[in-house]
Amino acid sequence: MTGVRAAGRTIRPMSTPERAEEVPPRYDGLADGYARHWGPVIQPAAVALLDRLAGVLPDRGRVLDLGTGTGTLPIALLRRRPEAEVVGVDPSPAMLQLAAHAAREGLPPALAARFSTATAFADELPFDDGSFDLAMSSFVLQLVPSRTAALGELRRVLRPGAVLGWVTWLVGGPPFRADQVVDEVLDEFGFEPPERDARSGDLASVSAAAAATRRAGFGNVHAESAALVHAWSPEAYAAFITEFDEQTTFAELDTGERQRAERRLLVRLRGLSAADLTMELPIVYVTGSRR
Repeated sequence: MTGVRAAGRTIRPMSTPERAEEVPPRYDGLADGYARHWGPVIQPAAVALLDRLAGVLPDRGRVLDLGTGTGTLPIALLRRRPEAEVVGVDPSPAMLQLAAHAAREGLPPALAARFSTATAFADELPFDDGSFDLAMSSFVLQLVPSRTAALGELRRVLRPGAVLGWVTWLVGGPPFRADQVVDEVLDEFGFEPPERDARSGDLASVSAAAAATRRAGFGNVHAESAALVHAWSPEAYAAFITEFDEQTTFAELDTGERQRAERRLLVRLRGLSAADLTMELPIVYVTGSRR
């Protein structure tokens, strides 16, 4: 269930934190588009979480990845710790299928076999108390209905002294001109622009992220800000918008209108500078040990 946030935009298909039966089907429908268009964008920032956990990654321990999405973190961890065992949890079976496939494609068979998956929500993890030696999560804890409950579950399934590391979005960031172009095109075709930051499960500050982790029963908490920077090409951003971010919106157009809207969007995006197409999103990394 790895979450999505574009600069200044609330991505409507995945924007509202909720605990409901329709969540897995909704994410299932977005899984392929996520894997093609968004997963590669956030991958460097997600994997950088492992750099912050380098000193505590277990050689042979059991690791939980909450909201594993397409398996970015488990694959990267098993390359660093080939004798670890990693369990990826996600409420979306389609996401987990993509994660398992990515592990089989990206790892030797012996390593891929050390990655397993479980379908579950963040506040109802199907594991015994103290059954993991490390927990990690990337761009998920802004989506859960209760971050307190999710962090509490993570604490419960960790053994005493084990470490949790997570990364998610911070509120804010500079305006992204490419998003303004998208809104202008949607407006021309009769769609209201998406509400800005309507959820917002994004963290208000670094100190808020640290405080939430401490309240959940973690000690030795460290939190630091960073930025996810990604330079889009006009073609890549147009595909991201039409095939993922605003997939449902473009699906409402008839074939002729959709073709015109896609052409107009691409022409407008091609008129932007490289700086206008560079997205910069504030993020926060947090680590803490289970008390």
